[in-house]
Amino acid sequence: MPRKFFRKYLPSHAAVSANPCVARFGSWLQHHNLWHLHRRSVAGGVAVGMFAGLIPGSNPVQFSAAALLAMGFRVNLPIAVIVTLYSNPFTIVPLYFAAFKLGQLALLESGGTVPPLAFSLEGKGFSEWLPEALDWLTSIGKPLLIGLPLLALLLSVVGYFVVRWTWRWYAVHKWRRRRQFRMNRSTPAS
Repeated sequence: MPRKFFRKYLPSHAAVSANPCVARFGSWLQHHNLWHLHRRSVAGGVAVGMFAGLIPGSNPVQFSAAALLAMGFRVNLPIAVIVTLYSNPFTIVPLYFAAFKLGQLALLESGGTVPPLAFSLEGKGFSEWLPEALDWLTSIGKPLLIGLPLLALLLSVVGYFVVRWTWRWYAVHKWRRRRQFRMNRSTPAS
């Protein structure tokens, strides 16, 4: 993979180890897999980032969860944190809808769609709005509660294997090109 590109922007292992903030964590942040770019570490970082990206909450919560999971599984930490950005204000609604549908499928519910909220809350005061909103959340709660971890796990597994496969394909393709170049160079011109 394009390691040279990433190496320009990612800190080296020596620079990370010398950082006083990192030194407080001892060996937790100094493991070489957290900072090196190889197939297993990057694929694991993508998987961790995909999983942490669906944790409900804002970016700092997802970043922290990705960092903790990356340290626990000893996979590439910067990749894990960056990948969490796939869940953003533009993608969160389709992701949560997919999680809701996956939860319905797992629970063998045949419910149609997400119950509408906007029309039932229009023109109501806060005292009427809050109970209606809580009722709406409980109506979608169980499928969403089941679907979010399932979708996070599914995206993690798919992300892991796509990165592993893509990395291997790139390496084999590069080896073949290099071998072909050597063969062409060693063949005398007639």
